[in-house]
Amino acid sequence: MTSASVQSEFKVVSILDTDLYKFTMQQAIFECYPTTQVVYRFTHRDKHRQFSRACIQKFREALNGFADVQLTQDERAWLQDKCKFFKPAYLDYLQSYRFKPEQISATFLPSSDDPDMGNVKIEVNGPWLETVLWEVPLMACLCEMYFRYAEQDWDYTGQEEQATHKATSLLDARCTFSEFGTRRRRSFVTQDLVVRGLIKARDAHEWKQGFFGTSNVYFAMRYNLNVIGTIAHEWFMGIAALGDYKDAAGTALDLWSNLYGDTLSVTLTDTFSTEVFYREFDHRRASQWKALRQDSGDPKVFAPRAKRMYEELGMDHTQKAIIFSDGLDFKKAKELNEQCQLLGFKCSFGIGTWLTNDFKTKSSGYEERSKALNIVIKLGSIDGKECVKISDELTKNTGVPEVVAKVKEMFQISVS
Repeated sequence: MTSASVQSEFKVVSILDTDLYKFTMQQAIFECYPTTQVVYRFTHRDKHRQFSRACIQKFREALNGFADVQLTQDERAWLQDKCKFFKPAYLDYLQSYRFKPEQISATFLPSSDDPDMGNVKIEVNGPWLETVLWEVPLMACLCEMYFRYAEQDWDYTGQEEQATHKATSLLDARCTFSEFGTRRRRSFVTQDLVVRGLIKARDAHEWKQGFFGTSNVYFAMRYNLNVIGTIAHEWFMGIAALGDYKDAAGTALDLWSNLYGDTLSVTLTDTFSTEVFYREFDHRRASQWKALRQDSGDPKVFAPRAKRMYEELGMDHTQKAIIFSDGLDFKKAKELNEQCQLLGFKCSFGIGTWLTNDFKTKSSGYEERSKALNIVIKLGSIDGKECVKISDELTKNTGVPEVVAKVKEMFQISVS
């Protein structure tokens, strides 16, 4: 298979090469916050791993290619047919939309030991309505540049077959799953190989409905798959910073429900911790939202805790579902699926990095792992007000430490 070092030049294939939730978020912003200004900030969670100067230079050059991308008429027709929750006025806006690379600053920060190695500071500045679409393709582009120019001890050998094997194992275990791997994929080619491998497994299996679809709109269109999306952490983060934190979750949920009804009714719980979320998730809201998404913390305590929450509200939890999406592999998915079956929950799994960035090094004879990047881009500020995320897992907290501490104190959050 093709070596990482001899791939063709980076090219943005489509505005749809991103996750569905970025478009559902953009429509919500279009309706509710069209003039709001924001800053997104990049975080590299692996402090011991560095970027090369050349990698960041190639990254900056690649960003310029986004300026030429636009929604085609065929893509619009597909969205109108498959995603009927998009309004004509929003699709008109999306068709006129163009990425603005000048909204991004990417500064290489050399290390003291080697001036050609270091970290990178990335910020995206501009209207929320415009900048919301940068997050996923920006991360995917940075990952691809890193594995083209900084770490090249890998190739595509066995990627499609590996995806087929993984999908077959999940289907055999009756784990319903979707592919969520765009943002941290090794490359566009990798995700294409993986999706083809998943389809091959589905087509050969008796339980074809177990592979539910993909979060990537482009691949959903290309391969005639279900496209999956949900509400984003940044929706809660932005609304909280603009208004009252103590009512933020409820306000965010209600604004979303007013726009989408029960069509897109899977909610994250961990923007300010699941503990806080459940305080505002009353009977009316719990009735409106079909599923909860677990994205941080201990997944094994999530379903029992959710069951207690529904029972306290006098609701039948067996009519609800849980979507797990945090660092999944086959073992975790199988265990959580068995737990949910015992508890009476419907569940499914959004699987990302394990599918689209699971590689071995060539130099080890494909025995040793070629580690994926652990990066995120989060909403940093909105109309000049700092945003925070207080996860169910300490390492996933984001925001200025003083503001995080203030919000935790306000909520009396027990997460350390």
